[in-house]
Amino acid sequence: MENTFASLPISEAIIKATEELGFTQMTEIQQKAIPVMLAGKDLIAKAPTGTGKTCAFGIPVIEHIDPDLPQIQAIVLAPTRELATQICDDIRNLTRFLPQVKTVVVYGGQSMERQKQQLRKNPQILIATPGRLLDLMQHRALSLQAVSTAVLDEADKMLDMGFYKDVRKILDSLKNLKQMCMFSATISREVMDIGWLYQRDPEEITVLPVQESEPKIDQYSIQCIGREKIEIILRLMKQFEVTRAIVFCNTKYTTGMVAEQLYASGLNTACLHGDMRQSERNKIMEEYKSGAIDILVATDVAARGIDVSDIQVVFNYDITPDNDSYLHRIGRTGRAKKEGISFVLHSKDEQKRLDSIIHYTHSNIIPLEMDGWGTFQQVKK
Repeated sequence: MENTFASLPISEAIIKATEELGFTQMTEIQQKAIPVMLAGKDLIAKAPTGTGKTCAFGIPVIEHIDPDLPQIQAIVLAPTRELATQICDDIRNLTRFLPQVKTVVVYGGQSMERQKQQLRKNPQILIATPGRLLDLMQHRALSLQAVSTAVLDEADKMLDMGFYKDVRKILDSLKNLKQMCMFSATISREVMDIGWLYQRDPEEITVLPVQESEPKIDQYSIQCIGREKIEIILRLMKQFEVTRAIVFCNTKYTTGMVAEQLYASGLNTACLHGDMRQSERNKIMEEYKSGAIDILVATDVAARGIDVSDIQVVFNYDITPDNDSYLHRIGRTGRAKKEGISFVLHSKDEQKRLDSIIHYTHSNIIPLEMDGWGTFQQVKK
């Protein structure tokens, strides 16, 4: 069976957009999900990140839009502002030759008045975080009467973050919903419950990480004490000739402190965390994507939705509080078939936490230690 976008029963405008974006062969999730969604069926898709999910639901969503109807016809819910923005960018890229199809993104932390103005332009596709969409619904700033398709992206994460009731309120308000699709890395109890409540005989598909699409990331750990961490990062950057990196911390306070110290060491650095104004976060992300900033120090709010293909290294300044976050963090490198490197800096007391990550994620994390010359080598057993 032919595995190209051109082989799908979709418009020439979408096929042309995929060609311009450099997409030729469909990924497994696209091959499995697009025909199901084009047929109008409900779907639960279990797939890891980085497999081309946005295209998998974006193409059928666009294909079902009536461009002559100036009303919201499809909504996509996402757990974070970053992911919502990324989805919006991707769908706008897919509709570049369909100027009559408008897409708008709404999320918390940005002026609601500005978002109301965008909604007055009558978009047909709405990307939203659940909290902000509910706010806009309560302000009667939009109508969802014409919505026939709803997509929940990263459904497990969204429902795990406490949006379960919000998502239910939104779905309950969609009186003309004909298709509900969920994309999720894991099928949690909450995802199953939403499926039971809102889906009719859904198709279930699973995409496993395959060797070719799995990012090639060399993973290392270094046992140290807190005050050594900045010096270790600087030494590793020199040894591994790093020019583009993300440093992950667990708190906004630590991100500020680490960013200041790296900047004082002569590195072009900025920090990103959830309490910053959205406009400020957008500006930093644009500068990071363009290469104006080399090192981004961030909390996990930045772990999802960042799609920068040339990040060489991920530093875990703090060890992740949960196992899934580790995979999302290191997944920022090794993208677009490039190889990447990740480092975990941990104390002796955190060895059990690291062992748990290794066991849960089946990661091969190699311990390093510094030799007498200040170079990091594998720990001799």
